[in-house]
Parts: sequence; structure tokens; C-alpha cells
Amino acid sequence: MRQIVLDTETTGLEPEQGHRVVELACVEIVNRQVTDRHLHLYLNPDRDSDPDALRIHGLTTEFLSGHPRFPEIAQQLVDFVRDAEVIIHNAAFDVKFLNSELKRAGLPLFTDLCGKVTDSLLVAREMFPGKRNNLDALCDRFGISNAHRTLHGALLDSELLGEVWLAMTRGQNSLLGGDGDETNRKAGGGAAGTLDRFDASGLPVIQVSARDQQAHEAYLDGLDKAAGGRSLWRELESPAQPDAS
Repeated sequence: MRQIVLDTETTGLEPEQGHRVVELACVEIVNRQVTDRHLHLYLNPDRDSDPDALRIHGLTTEFLSGHPRFPEIAQQLVDFVRDAEVIIHNAAFDVKFLNSELKRAGLPLFTDLCGKVTDSLLVAREMFPGKRNNLDALCDRFGISNAHRTLHGALLDSELLGEVWLAMTRGQNSLLGGDGDETNRKAGGGAAGTLDRFDASGLPVIQVSARDQQAHEAYLDGLDKAAGGRSLWRELESPAQPDAS
């Protein structure tokens, strides 16, 4: 499964008012592992950023003037996201800008290029209703360090969102993992969707890697922080011993 975590920075809030994308970043996740493939581009918008936008991303007109315009890099974006699930925090904002830029370049809409767009903000709101669910809040909730995030930057924000997304969606997608029906059939099960003749001996044994174990411990540390002490998972893993005195 190939997923792309994407973020943009822009000159303002509305492409209909002539605002443009000034930074674009994509980080690749394959089978729930962040790879070393990413796409990171600064773009010349041929205009100034609004003061509020400039305070957020810090990308000046002078700096951006030496970088390519969107049509010059559009095919790189198309090739990178094609047929993948693209994960964006507050996706409606980024997608409207990408659609506008792609239209200017004479290319299909963004949603027609990728396999699926998933809004991680909507997912977070379903998981944590009534709480703050911006990227900083989610980083704090899941124990992900964002101390180096002094300004918004598309690449840094994509990397942080990738970590947040993996933490938010940690867990088994189905009873058997992956395509349950296919796994069941290979393991000796019955017709699709049934477990009447399921044989567990046919399932592969997957060992926990040191990296996964470290990630698990970091996640539990985050739960402890949120709970203000030992979380339920810590208690189940290693129950506190009664005082012998």
C-alpha cells in the first residue's frame, strides 16, 4: 500500500483571489513505513504573500523569485502522487489550491490523479471530538517532538503529519491483516468471508523489529503523558507491585 503525506504553503487563503502555492512537499509511506523518497519544491508565485501568510511560512518574494513556477514542476507532482492514497491535514484547503494550479497548467484535477484523498483532520476529529486537532496538538497528544517547528514548512509539516498518521492509525486493519479473504483462503479457510475451516498454521509469523518496539515504547510514553501517570497499557504490561511494607 502506497500513501503520500502532502502539505502546501500558499500566498493567502483563496486561489480565486489569485493566491498561489509557494511550497509543496510529499513524503512517501509504503506498507506503513516512511521511505527515503520525498518531493520538496519551492515555487515562484509571481506575487507577494499576504502579511498573515508570510508570518506563517516566512518565504519572501525575493527568495521565491529564484525558483520554478508551478507549470515547470507540475509533472513531477503528477508522477509522484499518481494512484496513491494522499493524506492531507485539512485537505479541502490544499486540494482547492492544487486543483487551481493544475488547471492553470492544463492538467487534470488533483483528485483525478491520485487514488484517494484522506483528510487526517477529519479522522482526528472523529477520534478526539471536542479537542484541538491541529498538527501541534496531535504531536503533543502522541508524544511526537515538534520543538524544531518554529515556522510552518511544507516538508517538516509533512514529516510530522506522517508520524502522527501512523500513530493515529496504529492497529490491525482486519482480523487476519491485509486482505482477510485472500489470507483466509491461503491458510485453508472456506469461502470468502467465512472462517469455518480456518487453519492458523498457514499464517505467516511476523517478528517485531527493534524499530517497531522502539516506536511502541514511544507511543506508550505518549499515553503515560496524556494520562498523567501510568496508562492502562503500562499496567497490563507490567502491573505495579504492592508495597511490601
